Amino acid sequence: MARRRTSSRRQRPLPPSLLSRRIEVGPDGYDYDVKAVTAARAVKTYRCPGCDQEIRPGTAHVVVWPADSGDSAVDDRRHWHTPCWSNRSTRGPTRKWS
Repeated sequence: MARRRTSSRRQRPLPPSLLSRRIEVGPDGYDYDVKAVTAARAVKTYRCPGCDQEIRPGTAHVVVWPADSGDSAVDDRRHWHTPCWSNRSTRGPTRKWS
């Protein structure tokens, strides 16, 4: 039996920015893009909508925005503590964003 030829082209690995992004269902039932932020890249203070506490610089967390938001993603993204986002089914946002 003849052997199959393997392709000489190698697949390139995905860039790290795409590997850390995923789509998940939020506390309201809608799909959200979720991107992990490493502690080294967290340089500002944010307020977590899950617990209403600060996410201090140097704290690893996730950034979440509606999957269908398109160009308005920058305005709609929220920074969550990783455990707060993981437990979003038992806790909703503590604030209403206008």
